[in-house]
Amino acid sequence: MAKRQARSRPETLRKRAEILHAAMEIFGAKGFANGTLADIADQVDMTHAGVLHHFGSKTQLLLEVLTYRDETDVADLVEQHIPGGLELFRHLVRTAFVNAHRAGIVQTFAVLSGESVTDDHPARAYFQERYRNLRAEVGRAFETVCAERGVTAPDTVGHASAAILAVMDGLQVQWLLDPEAVDLGPASEFAIEAIVSAVLDPRPPAIATPDLPR
Repeated sequence: MAKRQARSRPETLRKRAEILHAAMEIFGAKGFANGTLADIADQVDMTHAGVLHHFGSKTQLLLEVLTYRDETDVADLVEQHIPGGLELFRHLVRTAFVNAHRAGIVQTFAVLSGESVTDDHPARAYFQERYRNLRAEVGRAFETVCAERGVTAPDTVGHASAAILAVMDGLQVQWLLDPEAVDLGPASEFAIEAIVSAVLDPRPPAIATPDLPR
């Protein structure tokens, strides 16, 4: 019995990986609601029941697809974890350049994150927590860099943290729609550099907006 399990485990892992890749393609192309388990099963030459055997439910498969996507972002890091301080911002820039060569993963993220704002979407809690954690990570990186440079972290750190994530995700959508017009890596690098510089070396605003409601 033990020998049979030892032989079957690599095959199980391989099949799970195939299903995850197929699910990424289907969810990226059709979204979660319209992408069916039957579509995914057809991609890997399995039955609907076979996919359920490996992942239990469509929702669980979705969550594992999202986890897999996150793991690819840190796969090249020694500790496989987002770094801190100035290295975090460099990591975000490198990620943007890498994403320019993996449109399928970027498309899946863009589609599912957009869908997650709808009521009762199964990935809503995942994306809420993801953005909450990332904003906190970026905020701590700002505080570290400010401390290293003898600068008191300004009140704008929270805005800057949210803005960096927003500009990265927004540029990905523009790039997916028109890759010839938007150069994902350099555009992301420019925006991140501009936001980091605005925090570390704040200057009077170039755009005066005195009449905006606060």
